[in-house]
Amino acid sequence: MARHALRPLFDRVVIKELEPERMRKSGLVVPPGTSEPPPQHGIVLAVGQGVDWWETAGVRMPVRPGDHVVFPADAGAWIDVDDERLLVCRVTELLGVLETVEG
Repeated sequence: MARHALRPLFDRVVIKELEPERMRKSGLVVPPGTSEPPPQHGIVLAVGQGVDWWETAGVRMPVRPGDHVVFPADAGAWIDVDDERLLVCRVTELLGVLETVEG
């Protein structure tokens, strides 16, 4: 049986959400008493080519496959591909890239 890969278009990215156990290990903490749902974490699987005017403005896609990103709970649209739940959202919906800092 053939597997499928979701190729994002334009300024969209495809993200696989990390399991809650892996999220806790990331070190990101949501303050108690916050009424908004906590941000979610995921790994970027694929990125679109950007928007046509980006190249002339010198803008590049700020994330790449393998990046650990944080996004709001209401970002994008969830899509099932080969029994895998993936998020497709615009790159501007991402809150940031979680990086390891040596300290």
